[in-house]
Amino acid sequence: MLRLRLNLVKFILQCVIFLLPACAFAIAAYLRFFTTIFPPAPASPNWRAYVVLLFFASIAWAFISTRYGLATPQRLFASARKSRRIFVACATTYVVTLVAMFFYRDEQFSRLFIVLSCICLFFLTVACQILLRLVLEAMRRDGKYCLHALIIGADDFAVETADRILHGQITPCQIAGYVALPGQRVAAHNAPVYDLQDLPRLAIGNGLDEAILAVRHPLFAEIPAILQKLDPLCVPIRAVLNWGDGVKISDQLFDFGGIPMLDLKPTAAESISYVVMKRTFDLVFSSLVILLTFPVLLAIAIAIRLSSTGPILFAQERVGLKGQIFRMYKFRTMRVSNSEEAGTRWTIRHDPRCTRIGAFLRRTSLDELPQFFNVLKGDMSVVGPRPERPFFVRKFSEELQTYNSRHYVKAGITGWAQVNGLRGDTSISKRVQYDLYYLRHWSIGFDLQIILLTMLHGMSDRNAY
Repeated sequence: MLRLRLNLVKFILQCVIFLLPACAFAIAAYLRFFTTIFPPAPASPNWRAYVVLLFFASIAWAFISTRYGLATPQRLFASARKSRRIFVACATTYVVTLVAMFFYRDEQFSRLFIVLSCICLFFLTVACQILLRLVLEAMRRDGKYCLHALIIGADDFAVETADRILHGQITPCQIAGYVALPGQRVAAHNAPVYDLQDLPRLAIGNGLDEAILAVRHPLFAEIPAILQKLDPLCVPIRAVLNWGDGVKISDQLFDFGGIPMLDLKPTAAESISYVVMKRTFDLVFSSLVILLTFPVLLAIAIAIRLSSTGPILFAQERVGLKGQIFRMYKFRTMRVSNSEEAGTRWTIRHDPRCTRIGAFLRRTSLDELPQFFNVLKGDMSVVGPRPERPFFVRKFSEELQTYNSRHYVKAGITGWAQVNGLRGDTSISKRVQYDLYYLRHWSIGFDLQIILLTMLHGMSDRNAY
């Protein structure tokens, strides 16, 4: 019944969310074409073309709203970032839609209509989430349609689990009682406590809807034996997973050819959105940057060739996704030295090894432009933790336990740590904290935010040298 209630709420929320573009289009069309609020349109709209536009917008919205969790019941009660997620999802949807409609050149769409429909979509999404949250909260306070749960376990952890179930926000619940397991110290006092031998009597005629097994992870090995003793029950049995600190469980349970597995440390790099959307964005964005900056690339190459002896490009081993080593390209900014020195020596302010043109390139970050070729090759992404040399990776991983978590995703040309001023000779531990934040909160919208901040601040960072 718990899964049924959850699936029912999720189904209703998804249906409502997926229909919102049609509602937004209808409201925007009424405001733009059938009222006198705005100046009259220069020509009668081709409604068939607007239906095509709605089709593209609805498909994009279905994928993007799902990616941002707008149709996920648990996100309804998130404490923060709800409005920001909705705004980014709406903006991304319309960017994708307009890019798709760029190839549909037979019709010119009203810009005012596009803006109005995007605004309507944002406020409709906010209103629907608020309304559904109020309905669920009212149901919980009213106590109707309560699920009656039997808690298997009677210690402190079982009582804590029961308290969380009672205050659950998706569906109202009541605790029918606790079942004390052998050797447990009973801590439950807010409901009847039963023994395992009482289960046949409890199973029939007591209105139970769920049995929830609440034991700590050291007892997980005993679950098969406990389940055998729970056979008299006629209701679904759930287990509360408590693996201790550091293990977050959402959709990490999966079946691999008949082998049940749990992701203890899942990575964003395994998601379809990361593999498809991020890679597509990397290819398009990098290609555009290379095409638009080609004259600059050519001018820099000539300046390096004329100002000092040595190659134009500098290739250095760096550590990327899954700890794999790749060769990262940069414009050469220093005089030629042996590879061992370059791989183990940290760059300092006013480094005497820098050439005159090299100091300018490093200060303005123009020496990083060849890394867009690394992005095209697939070694790097536009946004991600900055790759480090193998020598320093080994050194920092010994000093910081979580340092190698940065390699769960592709290395980037820019990152969340860099736009927050953590470049050059700055705190490695703080840099790792920002990188881990990026790993936990990755999205295409977050990448766009980092790229925008890089363009605004990248040319004037005091730590770039």
